[in-house]
Amino acid sequence: MMVVPALQDRVALVTGAGRNIGRAIAVALAAAGARVAVNVRASRAEGQAVVDEITASGGEACLLQADVRERSAVDAMIAAAIARFGRLDILVNNAAVRREGAFADLPYAEWRDAFDVCVDGAFHCTQAALPWLCRSPSGTVINIGGLTGSTGAPGRAHVVTAKAALGGLTRALAHELAPFGVTVNCISPGLIDTVRNAASASPRPQHHGRNVPLLGRRGAPAEIAGAVVWLCGSGGRFTTGQTLHINGGAYLGP
Repeated sequence: MMVVPALQDRVALVTGAGRNIGRAIAVALAAAGARVAVNVRASRAEGQAVVDEITASGGEACLLQADVRERSAVDAMIAAAIARFGRLDILVNNAAVRREGAFADLPYAEWRDAFDVCVDGAFHCTQAALPWLCRSPSGTVINIGGLTGSTGAPGRAHVVTAKAALGGLTRALAHELAPFGVTVNCISPGLIDTVRNAASASPRPQHHGRNVPLLGRRGAPAEIAGAVVWLCGSGGRFTTGQTLHINGGAYLGP
């Protein structure tokens, strides 16, 4: 008997999908049968490599370069995704910046940039995608938060505050979009093995050296991607407004 992929006929857009967790999410969604729009802001070569990886495995993907901080760019990105695939069922708001710096010396521009990318980016993308998500029989929004949004950490006041705000946005939108059958959840990764780009993240976050997961290792981006696929599939349709902590036991939160 032929097994139908869990996300067959779905279309997904993943922001910040050129590397690390975003890349793993895009690849995993495609492996589950979704057609995937891969978004990057500047790293076009990285984004194209993700598209090539998906298509080489028999999937369908396209590259959409856009800065999620800019509404006109987001509107154009959504329009391009619809022109290519004809629908949009899944939105993963993954784009983020994670630079570190002492609060006393933190430039306001860096404070603002964390919100512009993490929070305003999620606002723009979700609002622009909303008409299409509400038409879908399985509309799904997943915001990618972070461990320190719950635990706090030194040198990350801007990032911690922005990631915590995503949890609030998740709960608010879960209420508003439930009548349309759209689920909204937040996945909070912790201590994941990633390759960091100095333009958007500190090479080795301070809290990584202090926290040791109960499982004794860091997670892999694919382990976050697996949770995204589950939330997008039939098993996740009764889950909304939640923050899922995936951190190997580094944080045992509510």
